[in-house]
Amino acid sequence: MSARQPSLGPLPATRRGRRVRTAPEQSGTPGAVRLLLYLALLTWTLFTLVPMLWALAASFTPQDQIFAYLTPFTPQAFWPAQPTLSAYRELLSSPTFLRALANTFGLCAATVIGGVSVNSLAGFAFNVFDFPGKRLMMLLVFISFMVPFEAIVIPLFGIVTALHLTDSYAALVLPTLANGAIIYLFRQFFADTPRDLIEAARIDGLSWFGIYARIVLPLSKPVLISAGLALFLVQWESFFWPLLVANSPEYQVVQQALANFNTQYTYRWDIQLAGAVLTMAVPTILLAFLQRYYVTTIANTGTKD
Repeated sequence: MSARQPSLGPLPATRRGRRVRTAPEQSGTPGAVRLLLYLALLTWTLFTLVPMLWALAASFTPQDQIFAYLTPFTPQAFWPAQPTLSAYRELLSSPTFLRALANTFGLCAATVIGGVSVNSLAGFAFNVFDFPGKRLMMLLVFISFMVPFEAIVIPLFGIVTALHLTDSYAALVLPTLANGAIIYLFRQFFADTPRDLIEAARIDGLSWFGIYARIVLPLSKPVLISAGLALFLVQWESFFWPLLVANSPEYQVVQQALANFNTQYTYRWDIQLAGAVLTMAVPTILLAFLQRYYVTTIANTGTKD
């Protein structure tokens, strides 16, 4: 006589082949706490968006009416009574601003191309090779992106001056190429490349640079886009360093050009707000199209040692 099998109880309910959680198995944030979290996120979103929406509306408002509905505040502050494009026309018809805009785009392109090349090669070397002092150098990479830029600006300015690079495009591009955070990003992402694939390529006679260019980089589209986006934003938003090393009109960037629109006796709020909207639109559009690559890179990088 066979032994009686122990009863396991009723099987969990299923729906279309999927297991459905029963009440005791359900877990997660309680409804009230979740509602409070959503309200907090909504409040923070509104707190962030309201100044941007006001700046957008004010950029279409005549100079003498920009603050008319702020004290006391009325909803009309977000909808100009007499919308005008005069600030945008004046801004985009200025040769100085257009030259600064072209300079900024050119500097961003050079920074992205050069920075992605330098940092990806460094990340590849840290991931593939074993050499004396590797841990110490990686520690220095960690420290480099923890130190604020203002702490190194004086010795960096001394180096640029000693090399006679002031008032040049090289002074604006070279200090932005090597970036410790981007090197670490590449190193962590490249760690996911199968070692067997690299060893097979070496057995087939492919050089290390060939492995980097023909195997590793084609598999690294998310991190390439994320690194390029980060380097673009650093260069696009730069103001202090260009103001320090390239003050000549022909080397000005867009942030300097906007600051110089103010005269000795008048602060052009309409021009400043129109310029802020234009300079904010470019990275916003890039982030809208490329954010999925950025999120993928950060999520994958955070799961590796």
